[in-house]
Amino acid sequence: MITVGKVFPSPGTLPLFGIAGWSNSGKTTLIEKLATHFSGEGLRVATIKHTHHKFDIDTPGSDTARHRAAGAAETAIVSGTRVAFIEEIDSAGEPSLEAVAARLRPADIILVEGFKSANIPKIEVRRAAAASEKLLVSSDPLVLAIAADHEVDAHGKPVFDLNDVDGIAGVIARTLGPFAQAWKRASGR
Repeated sequence: MITVGKVFPSPGTLPLFGIAGWSNSGKTTLIEKLATHFSGEGLRVATIKHTHHKFDIDTPGSDTARHRAAGAAETAIVSGTRVAFIEEIDSAGEPSLEAVAARLRPADIILVEGFKSANIPKIEVRRAAAASEKLLVSSDPLVLAIAADHEVDAHGKPVFDLNDVDGIAGVIARTLGPFAQAWKRASGR
């Protein structure tokens, strides 16, 4: 059971909600719209993005890249407006979604991009251009709705237009229980 609050003491109470789908389905765009929507309602939003590709947030030759190249297993860069942590995990393997989320500061909602098979409620995102890809909703009972730009056999689940941010946000708010009350108060609904 997911519970929501300003403080979450354990991974079992993290306010996680997934936005899942195949590559180029519109997940990032939808998360942008949802983050804007919820933060505009006065809620603190955090996001987690999963990628299957190797990535680097450091510019080659930067001080932190040089620290890592010298053997630092973890590096932090801090300014008056931002902080970033870079951790080398080659031997440890990819951390679980819950382990990553637990490291975030408390938030009212954590939108999760990717992690298709995570044990969290999610909305499946689909575009006509990738309509031949397998529907996640057909094998994942945690897919609560679909956001699409075309007609979809949603196996009895609601289907929203990809641009229906209010409708999609409503599903998220109702699903996260106490979050719905905070959301309704913040939005005056």
